Amino acid sequence: MTTTNPIMSERRVSYLGALLVAIGPVSMALYTPAMTEMVRHFDSSEAIVKLTLTLYFGGFAFAQLIAGPLSDALGRRPVTIAFMLLYCAASVLAMLAPTVEVLILARFAQGVGASVGVAISRALVRDLFTGEKSSRIMNLIGIILALGPALSPTIGGLMLPLFGWRSIFVLMTAIGIFVIGVTIFAMKETVVRDPSRLNFRALAGSYRMLLTNRRFLTASFVIGGALGAIYAQATFLPFILMQNVGLTPSQFGLSMLAQSGAFFVGSLLVRRLMTPYGSQRLVLPGLVFIAAGSVGVSTLLIWPPSFLHVMVPVAVYSFGISFVMPSMSTAALAPFGKMAGAASSLLGFIQMGSGLVVGSIGALIGDALFAMGLLIPMMGAVACLCYAAYRRLPPDQDEDAGTGGCGSAGMPPEPVMAAPDR
Repeated sequence: MTTTNPIMSERRVSYLGALLVAIGPVSMALYTPAMTEMVRHFDSSEAIVKLTLTLYFGGFAFAQLIAGPLSDALGRRPVTIAFMLLYCAASVLAMLAPTVEVLILARFAQGVGASVGVAISRALVRDLFTGEKSSRIMNLIGIILALGPALSPTIGGLMLPLFGWRSIFVLMTAIGIFVIGVTIFAMKETVVRDPSRLNFRALAGSYRMLLTNRRFLTASFVIGGALGAIYAQATFLPFILMQNVGLTPSQFGLSMLAQSGAFFVGSLLVRRLMTPYGSQRLVLPGLVFIAAGSVGVSTLLIWPPSFLHVMVPVAVYSFGISFVMPSMSTAALAPFGKMAGAASSLLGFIQMGSGLVVGSIGALIGDALFAMGLLIPMMGAVACLCYAAYRRLPPDQDEDAGTGGCGSAGMPPEPVMAAPDR
């Protein structure tokens, strides 16, 4: 049920959600221009340096399965602070890393710490809002979120020649400290703390129930195929654009504005279209753009790459994602208000896990150009097929159906009520 007097306003939840959910992509995007420099600095191989990104994804994906349920039981605020402290410590370790092995370990720990952002941001929205209001918040989160990853590769690319690769992790540490401050002073608790809910048997039952819910699975894999492609591409694009196309790290950073800029423009357009048409009717046009981008990316298997040949299809794909995310995120979480943390965590795991799996397969293939031309279109196809399966399902009869397992020990995390925050 939507609370009539939420403890935080729609605008505040949107800004907090965007800040939290941006931690993961920003930490990825700031780092990617430095990947080729890492190969030279540590006298390592391209495959080993790719592990610093792959294991970051691994920590990010799997830790979400714990972060969300922990926040259901212990509260959104303390869990956010604890995970962000780990993120800051890992950023310092990465900054001081003497070997590539230490850097890989630090990046994994960074991913674990950053995972709290996706889990908590969506849980906050689901704690307080549902329906079109939830979709509107998800859209605004997407608009704000686009700015961070849009600017991050550019910032990272400019910092690299001026201050060296260690300065990137100094900036990440500062970002983590900022998020902790915002959590302490701006985020209000949205669930009643009850450690008794942290029952791992009940949690396993909750995940089992979610994994057998066709509505949750199909909606989640639409997001996994769509947004997961962005994370998978992060393991391919630095090497394609800097080695095959010949861009410098700074030029690579600027080139990524095409991807994030397309998502940003699409999110602004979606915000205008949602009022007259509703978020659900925008999903199909978004998938058409994703399909078109997939076809464009697949031509990398046929024709040699150039900047436009690579980035125009990537931009079209990203534009389509902005149409899909608000409605599908709301659709995946809507039936599970009594275990929003667990449902949000599993949704984030599917989203990031798809990028991790495809990125890992691409690393095994070895040829980044071939991997991208083959695997990214496959992810677009998964998004389209899962949406077709989702549309065939009967409509939900009960918004909170299937919550009997509950996120923790079979009891709902009670939302905190208060007068609206303006």
